[in-house]
Amino acid sequence: MNKVKRPILAALLLAPLSPLATTHAADSPPASKPNIVFVLTDDLGWTDGGCFGSKFYETPNIDRLATQGMRFTDNYAACAVCSPSRAAILTGQYPARLHLTDWLVGGPPPNMKFNIPAWTTHLSLEAPNLARSLKAAGYVSASIGKWHLGKKEYWPEKQGFDLNVGGCDMGQPPTYFSPYRIPTLTDGPKGEFLSDRLTDEALKFIEQNKDKPFFLYLPHYAVHRPIMAKPGVIAKYKAKANPQNPHHNPVYAGLVESVDDSVGRVMAKLEELKLADNTIVIFTSDNGAVPGDTSNLPLRKGKGSPYEGGDRVPLIVKWPGVTKPGSVCNAPVNGVDFYPTLLALAGVTPPPGPVDGESMVPLLRGTGAMKREDIFWHFPHYRGKITPYSIIREGDWKLIEFLEDMRVELYNLKEDIGEARDLATTMPDKVNALRKKLHDWRAKVGAQMITPNPNYDPNYKEDPRKPRAKDPHFVPGES
Repeated sequence: MNKVKRPILAALLLAPLSPLATTHAADSPPASKPNIVFVLTDDLGWTDGGCFGSKFYETPNIDRLATQGMRFTDNYAACAVCSPSRAAILTGQYPARLHLTDWLVGGPPPNMKFNIPAWTTHLSLEAPNLARSLKAAGYVSASIGKWHLGKKEYWPEKQGFDLNVGGCDMGQPPTYFSPYRIPTLTDGPKGEFLSDRLTDEALKFIEQNKDKPFFLYLPHYAVHRPIMAKPGVIAKYKAKANPQNPHHNPVYAGLVESVDDSVGRVMAKLEELKLADNTIVIFTSDNGAVPGDTSNLPLRKGKGSPYEGGDRVPLIVKWPGVTKPGSVCNAPVNGVDFYPTLLALAGVTPPPGPVDGESMVPLLRGTGAMKREDIFWHFPHYRGKITPYSIIREGDWKLIEFLEDMRVELYNLKEDIGEARDLATTMPDKVNALRKKLHDWRAKVGAQMITPNPNYDPNYKEDPRKPRAKDPHFVPGES
């Protein structure tokens, strides 16, 4: 995308389509428990949908969902890689508090200047989560799709879910076509597409539980690598691809379309069963997209990065009768906010334990704003050329602290969404104030820090002919 068009796209994405939401007399619990459908995509970028700005990917069903609910412009994953982000969604706790701060289970490149902390490599069985909390209130729940939060003893059925289909410790599917080689998913007919199969299972769950409150967690493997799609869909996008368009990968487009098809089929099933008016639907992504698979413009960088392309992701929330159709919210929200929000929508009091998120109910109702001032991130890990970092966003201000040398960068996101102008040297007072908040937060949540590596050799060069030494918990596959 050229520089002339970038501000236009940014303005399109940030500008409200209509007033924020309908007004509600009181933030009281619902009269009857609503069903909850949570559709989580994997590695879907902020603009990878028609209603989020794409002129190439065709997403009529996601776009329709946006016309029925509220679209958020400043929604963030709790981490720029997937496992921590997913843990935060389910628990309402920052990855730094959980000590689950990297994808499971990634090992650092060799000979780093600092050692990474002894972090947690599974979702704790003790931490309250959405499935357990909703189950105690009479909900039946299913996790259908990618899990990636620990080995077998930490799979969904051990975490309060009544049904697990397709969830295991894999971070990506071996293939999108049956036979899948996923241990918790029986193979379908040869050539069956994974996104379609997960949707079939989701529809079956809805049908079987239509007479009771249900929580459907539908975390698609798409659009994570391997980038694969149906041949006919690829051909359609090849015919319209334009290299001058930042979105022009026809195979990735096919994966995006498979998710959109899923959203359409789920919404149709809810309408067929007359459940649509009592079902809350959430659509979002676990982190930003991988540059090269798609484009994150006008955002900087992508997955894993401390810049906006790493963790600013799409979000649509449909709360029938409450969120105003076609409304847009510009307030910054974070993955940790889903846990308290969904419990509030279900009229469920959170069990004892720390909750870092804040309910979005006032935003969804249009009755108020978030009380907090700041959102935080902490990534004490290495990922390719990405080094450990922490982040604070306060209003329009964003400070990144790079943990190896403690240097900082400061951006005003309202004026510079592409993070092209570092203001750190010109605004030392702002830097100091934000840095103090960031350090205080790290201490409050018990964030783990990197430590100097006594064996670091700055002259070391990895021999590409030898296999890399791995973390003892390492398993193949990306986040």
